[in-house]
Amino acid sequence: MKFVDAHIHLSDEGYSRCVNEVIAEAKRANVVALVSNSMDLKTSIRSLELAEQYPRMVYAALGIHPWSVKALSEEELQQTIELISKNRQNNTCVAIGEVGLDYKYMDIWNKQLIVFDKMLRLAEKLDLPTIIHSRGTTAKIVEMLPSYNLKKVLLHWFSNPISALSKAMENGYYITEGPPTAYSNGIREVVRRVPLSNLLTETDGPVRFFKQPFAGKMTTPAFIPTVVKAVAEIKKVEVESVAERILKNVTKFFGVKLSLSR
Repeated sequence: MKFVDAHIHLSDEGYSRCVNEVIAEAKRANVVALVSNSMDLKTSIRSLELAEQYPRMVYAALGIHPWSVKALSEEELQQTIELISKNRQNNTCVAIGEVGLDYKYMDIWNKQLIVFDKMLRLAEKLDLPTIIHSRGTTAKIVEMLPSYNLKKVLLHWFSNPISALSKAMENGYYITEGPPTAYSNGIREVVRRVPLSNLLTETDGPVRFFKQPFAGKMTTPAFIPTVVKAVAEIKKVEVESVAERILKNVTKFFGVKLSLSR
């Protein structure tokens, strides 16, 4: 079986001294592709570097995370837009991400809205898939998105409200879920409701998980087989079927041909 980590922050400082080890561990776990999501200009540049360093293993998603908006200058925003535009035809840049809105930063809400709009307009213009952060804002974002002409939308770590899930599925959006699939009743309910055709797997590393079987471990793509196994249990289907379906979803969503021979 082969696996994919569709949402990891490989360009994060937390991985800066151990990227080679993380990649090697991923390969040993039969993870054949990682999508390195970015937070700002610096991590977008780093994600591109990693995608070039590990061709057909690491792919880059470039963008401005809502957590980065407060310190964001107009110059950095424009440089990030230019970087994404310049690398649109590069096979290593597969999406705009991670972008979105976060209710915990209401003091910069208007700025979040402006930056998110610019990222979505860029996704429209460049015809790129979009990976979205929506903590506490999922219902609002699902309501907003149809006003944009977006190629494909991925709602990363969807948790609530369940009421927004059916609308997201009607619109053909994809969902990523990660390690909490193994222990969180809320996430397991989301997985139960999402068709396998709309589901991808993630770790969101280097964020750490404090429940078994992940407690005390650094988050790496090697967690993905456990996530796939949990999905299979919830869906009551064979693990192999889930793994194969997710590979197809990754190919369809990101438009990449995965290297399955390794």
